[in-house]
Amino acid sequence: MMDWTDRHCRFLHRLLTRHSLLFTEMVNSGAIVHGDAERHLRYEAVEHPIALQLGGSNPVELAEATRIATTFGYDEINLNVGCPSDRVQSGRFGACLMAEPDLVADCVRAMRDATDRAVTVKCRIGIDDQDTEESLDRFADTMVAAGVDALYVHARKAWLQGLSPKENRTIPPLDYPRVYRLGARLAPLPTMINGGIETLEQAEEHLAHMDGVMLGRAAYHDPMLLTEVDARIFGDAHAVPDLSEIMQKMADYAETQLAQGARLNGIARHMLGLANGRPGARQFRQIMSVDACRPNAGPEVFFRALAVVQDRALAG
Repeated sequence: MMDWTDRHCRFLHRLLTRHSLLFTEMVNSGAIVHGDAERHLRYEAVEHPIALQLGGSNPVELAEATRIATTFGYDEINLNVGCPSDRVQSGRFGACLMAEPDLVADCVRAMRDATDRAVTVKCRIGIDDQDTEESLDRFADTMVAAGVDALYVHARKAWLQGLSPKENRTIPPLDYPRVYRLGARLAPLPTMINGGIETLEQAEEHLAHMDGVMLGRAAYHDPMLLTEVDARIFGDAHAVPDLSEIMQKMADYAETQLAQGARLNGIARHMLGLANGRPGARQFRQIMSVDACRPNAGPEVFFRALAVVQDRALAG
């Protein structure tokens, strides 16, 4: 979810669910250690619980990034060993590290020594021509021996050569039973499943086998499904905000962020799916995506988009 789940996106998602663990976009450990840590790590207090997702393969650097992140108060530090993009591979992190479980274990140990927070790993079921039974078990066992607190497993292989990151989300077949077997084998270590899960009905089916479910693109493109998560998954049937409340709270948030130098389109781009399935949704998206890019655009754009949906609802 690089360039997707930034702090503006997470603020929105926290309005929709109180209990779900939110993940940052993946941040290179070097950018934190050698760059502007404040820019990469800042977040709103309301985002808790929140996990920082790191990319890297240098145990010393990852340990330092973890130490710095701990001072920012993150609830969990996650090492991404599942991203297949060329940009990530060229930096020797992401899914290519599944071929080097001992190095990943060294990274996990170094991170654990640098924090009192949970240290977790996100991986694939394998890469390229690996046998997903033998290689995934070996990888997972090596993580357990290193003291990992939990695993998040994307139920697809990653093909590092010949497929684009987009193709890696669809072409390698999903193998949910393989992740179920791993979860049962590693119990009581928490093991979460990810990949191709599009509805809460599907999430509930997976929860019969796994300790948790990670939603990515489904939650991003159709964020209102998150308003059902607390009641259906966590058993907390509190009143959920309607679209007008969400737009008002995001307008208030945008006002504050614009005063600090943010641009409205950087916030609005995460809100395009809020009206999905409603009359006027197409015009809502158009206003939010086009008008938010205009010079000096302000939160009034949100209310213009909302008015379209409300007017269409009144018109029947």
